[in-house]
Amino acid sequence: MPRKRFGIQEPQTAIQHAQYYLKKIGLGPNNYYFWKQIGKALICTYTVMGAAWLYNETSPLGWWTLKPMPKEEKDMAHLYERREFPYPGDAEAMEEFVKQGGMIGTTIGPKGMVENDMDESDYKKELKDKKFEQEAQKLWLRMRNEIIAELQEKGFEVE
Repeated sequence: MPRKRFGIQEPQTAIQHAQYYLKKIGLGPNNYYFWKQIGKALICTYTVMGAAWLYNETSPLGWWTLKPMPKEEKDMAHLYERREFPYPGDAEAMEEFVKQGGMIGTTIGPKGMVENDMDESDYKKELKDKKFEQEAQKLWLRMRNEIIAELQEKGFEVE
């Protein structure tokens, strides 16, 4: 009677061999439904994120509408709008672009004058200095008016 051999297996094809290892790492036929659900979730997530990004780029409201903006920043908002630049080889379009104001934030403007490039901290410092000057001016005028009123009460003539 011939002996039974337990260690010998039937030869596998390459596809069966690949499926065996894919099943071991969680990518077998039993896991297809799971990965299908993951794929759907990713598609939905990226669709929502893409719509939010597109709305951010084209929104009339801006992205952070709940954050209050100072008046000075609102007045300068047009400087930070996205601008369409002409193709550099198109001389006529480039001339028109420079006539309209050229590139904002460049070191040399359309008139050949050097513009100062300010970053956010310089802008905030300038706003703070301006507000300080306004408050100092208000205080000075209030004190001046009080002194004039006191002198007029005492009988002195003040201009």
